[in-house]
Amino acid sequence: VTITTRLLVSHLSGIRHYEKDIAKVKEEKEKANKALKLIKSHQDKEQKEKEGKGIEKADCVKQKKEHDSETKSRHSKAGRIDKEFLQEEYYLKEKFESVIESLKIFKNDPLIFKPGSQFLYSTYGFTLLSAVVERASGQKFTDYMLEMFRDLDMLSTVLDDNEAMIYNRARCYIYNKKGRLVNAPYVDNSYKWAGGGFLSSVGDLLKFGNALLYSYQAGQFKTRNGKLLPGYLKPGTVAMMWTPVPKTEVSWDRDGKYAMGWAVVEKNQQHGCCRQQRHYASHTGGAVGASSVLLILPEELEPAALAAGPSAPPRGVIVTIICNMQSVSLNSTALKIAREFEKEKRAQ
Repeated sequence: VTITTRLLVSHLSGIRHYEKDIAKVKEEKEKANKALKLIKSHQDKEQKEKEGKGIEKADCVKQKKEHDSETKSRHSKAGRIDKEFLQEEYYLKEKFESVIESLKIFKNDPLIFKPGSQFLYSTYGFTLLSAVVERASGQKFTDYMLEMFRDLDMLSTVLDDNEAMIYNRARCYIYNKKGRLVNAPYVDNSYKWAGGGFLSSVGDLLKFGNALLYSYQAGQFKTRNGKLLPGYLKPGTVAMMWTPVPKTEVSWDRDGKYAMGWAVVEKNQQHGCCRQQRHYASHTGGAVGASSVLLILPEELEPAALAAGPSAPPRGVIVTIICNMQSVSLNSTALKIAREFEKEKRAQ
């Protein structure tokens, strides 16, 4: 088989996640697909019934409650035991000196499916991706990333190294089997730097989000103002990263698709005065004792506004939440916050 970097970054490689048993993985995927089909068929049935009866709400106020897909996500509510965190490989204590060395954990394991045929979220896919970066750049992956964080002015973003003295490092917590809050167990994340091995701050993640949003929008403004500095990435690169990839899915928002390292929801509204989908990109994070989300809601730039010469990018709302608690669902909260800020800005 051939596994490309694009397949790795979109979780279509077939490389396993933490669960080693192929039969269990396939069974879980089948259950999830059946549940999704049932939800979809129920929604379609409701919609057809409404259209058939010609129901129309005169005041356009009574809308469907925004469904919270995170209740079905891989992150369960705080205080409950998340099945995913029962996997023993979350709790590895072995120190790996390089990302190449950490490949030994999964390199001899069979693929779950033929690359490109199905979606399976895989931390180890990103471990392999970090090895590709290391070989392509000619330097250690960790050094390469720390240089990039410096360029982005993310000076509080560092490796989650247990031995290092890290200023303001937070203590992490989990709920035990009795539902009591306890300290998270010791783990060594050197086996997965690219898939959950960095510590950061809210301020640094906001800088990261703004740098991406600026890069994404800079091309649209440049036609009017040649004085703009270029973005950290080319506009086309970010657009490609935020383009949904076929055959993918997103556990924390079923309206979304996975793109390249990001989950993306596209703009969509099928009926007047009904539920709207706004275009946004986000990603959640889950580790032993911690949860996080970074959400980018770009402003919808109208041609007329661009022609009038609006203020420079980035234009939109960035929301990030970092929580030193395991298995906390954060994406829908971040989206609600972003939309409130957007609503407030429109009202001004």
